[in-house]
Amino acid sequence: MQPNCVASTSSKTKTTNTIQLNLIGLSMKKSLFFVSIVAVAMLASCSKTLPQPEQIAVNPSPLEVKGDKVNAEITGTFPEKKFAKKGVLVVTPVLKYDGQEALGEPVTYIGEKVKDNGKTVNYKQGGKYSQSASFDYVPAMAKSELYLRFQAKVGKKEIEIPDLKIADGVVATAKLAEAGDCKLVLGADKFQRIIQEVQEADIKFLIQQSNLRDSELKSQEVKDLQAAIKDANDDEKKAINKLEVSGYASPEGGMDLNTKLADARQKNAQKFLQNKMKKDKVNAEIEANTTAEDWEGFQAAMENSNIQDKELVLRVLSMYSDPEEREAQIKNLSNVYKNIADEILPALRRSRLILTTDLIGKSDEEILALLKDDPKQLNVEEMLYAATLVDKAEREAVYAKVAEQFGDWRAYNNIGMIKFEEGNIAEARRNFAKALEIAPNNADVNYNAALAAMADGDLDKAEEHLGKAAGSKGNVKAAMGTLYTMKGDYAAAKAAYGDEATNNAAVQQILNQDYEAARQTLAKVAEPNATTAYLQAVVGARTNDREAVYAGMKEAVKRDASMKEKALNDIEFAKFAEDAEFLAIIK
Repeated sequence: MQPNCVASTSSKTKTTNTIQLNLIGLSMKKSLFFVSIVAVAMLASCSKTLPQPEQIAVNPSPLEVKGDKVNAEITGTFPEKKFAKKGVLVVTPVLKYDGQEALGEPVTYIGEKVKDNGKTVNYKQGGKYSQSASFDYVPAMAKSELYLRFQAKVGKKEIEIPDLKIADGVVATAKLAEAGDCKLVLGADKFQRIIQEVQEADIKFLIQQSNLRDSELKSQEVKDLQAAIKDANDDEKKAINKLEVSGYASPEGGMDLNTKLADARQKNAQKFLQNKMKKDKVNAEIEANTTAEDWEGFQAAMENSNIQDKELVLRVLSMYSDPEEREAQIKNLSNVYKNIADEILPALRRSRLILTTDLIGKSDEEILALLKDDPKQLNVEEMLYAATLVDKAEREAVYAKVAEQFGDWRAYNNIGMIKFEEGNIAEARRNFAKALEIAPNNADVNYNAALAAMADGDLDKAEEHLGKAAGSKGNVKAAMGTLYTMKGDYAAAKAAYGDEATNNAAVQQILNQDYEAARQTLAKVAEPNATTAYLQAVVGARTNDREAVYAGMKEAVKRDASMKEKALNDIEFAKFAEDAEFLAIIK
């Protein structure tokens, strides 16, 4: 530029009007957005020394959000004999959106004779222009434009150059991957309306005998069982579920003899029990069983004994399955067999009486009445169960009572779930943290805390919690996939999701440009919602399937009217900006 060359207002206007934008090959992901700039007349005498890059390319174009950043690589050229030897050009990327601006880091280019810091551009040969831009993403950037802003001077003369648009919008489809797509895990109650209780008693017999002895019939465990049978029959909160009498014979002796002994022992014990039940006015069926040679009981008794060489005996049991062979081999162990005969076999000559009682818990009506009038009469499981009986609006108050009375981690976990579903992520995180103070290694709470941290943008903390969530009833694979998607690591997300059929898995497939897989995944989503339909429309837009766009968008706005405004500003649907049928759906 000549020393006394000054850009006037009219010259600025003329320059603006003579910049040509040549858009070549616009695509969503890989294509570059080429801008060919022809500066015809800044002033006739200044045209050879205009310090401005040409043939600019932006990658990606349109811009896209990855993680929480919008990044771009900008390249171009400085033509031969254009960059003044005393010229200085500061180039700043500017993302304009919703009346606001986000500024990238400026880069300075200087002519050959400038001694300031900057990248030198040769006047005769020209040079390469390159610059990275990075912006913190905010949702309003979905409708935006990327510009270059110039500060230029030659020598001491400043030159005004208008901002130059080089790319459109920000593809924000990655932000459709949300923590809420992963279901949280409830700290469930363990309340059972009916709890079964088992009580047993043995009546022992002498070797090769089946007659009942008074000493056995008057044993404390037999008396306790008889009392339990009567109590189960008389108490309205109890019921006899099953009553069994089993006869056994120890493994020594022949099979025929043992079979007769076991059968006789069972019948005698059953007759005794029936007489007692008749006296107590108990009417219940008795199930009869016999075991002629109680090898199972023998093995259990050996394992629990202190008999020397018991491992040798147990090895014999594992080596031989034929009862007679087993007995013969054990009797051959003469130094051990006497101890077996004295300590093990007598306990196997028996009849076993087994009572299974149903303990009947409080009814729903009783639980709700106590919850209202005297909640301290309820145990922790009944209180947690009570929360499932009340309206959603009352549930939090019930969990608060559980927390107050019992300090149970499930109360805080479940309050955290309620807060998460309400969108109060800060309170959700606070309650999950309280649950973790009580149960720091609980996999389900760590899983829930990870989802809340993701929803809050705290991805490092989310990863920390997921590291402790192994074994959770939640879908840890889907949560990891969501975390990687939010971080912008789409390859890791793909590996984590596997064959999961969720909205978030489909987002990852769209970002990896695997559109057919995304289409199939969305068709398999168990509980499709507005986001499911919206993603189907996105897949349709990317694959030029207009019918899929229309069908998906109709369903999306039917489920959630706010999808209209979202679609209106979404660059995914830029090709449909003048499509009458599409506009009729979203307006």
